[in-house]
Amino acid sequence: MAQIISHHEGRFLSLREINDWEFVTRANATGVVGIFAFTTDQQVILVEQYRRPVKSRVLEICAGLIGDEEDFANESITDCASRELIEETGFTAGKMSPLLNSPTAAGMTDEMTYFFLAEGCVKTGKGGGIGGEDIITHLVNLEDLSHFMKTKEQAGVLVDSKIHACLGAIHLLGQANAPK
Repeated sequence: MAQIISHHEGRFLSLREINDWEFVTRANATGVVGIFAFTTDQQVILVEQYRRPVKSRVLEICAGLIGDEEDFANESITDCASRELIEETGFTAGKMSPLLNSPTAAGMTDEMTYFFLAEGCVKTGKGGGIGGEDIITHLVNLEDLSHFMKTKEQAGVLVDSKIHACLGAIHLLGQANAPK
């Protein structure tokens, strides 16, 4: 059995090592949810926010940590996805379905991301995030999504690869009218 060596314990992240391989783990969460969401009229709901590690605004799917707050320590993964969607975008899903699970970055962290497909979303709240988050919500017609992402990139906004991963999974599973 490989021994885990702990090198540093931060407030939120820990640097560990197994067999000469360093990796990061979260001290305050059990994983991540990512939500690829569609409104009732098939608009894709994306979020944009400044991300300090990459020193840039990033276009992303809605996402959040599982079990990172005491009030939500025993929350199910699906309930976490629903809550994060409302907090970040102000939308409530008509239907929330598991899409895929994947290591977040297998060479760097032990974290797992649980992706959901949220369909039939309707605006029920303000959105924008909590606790100092400055989240902008974008509604994009599905047929305009590729052009929208290219325009954002040209404006210096990074586009998170999880958007592409979810589109691919949706297309392969035939769960929505994914762009060709």
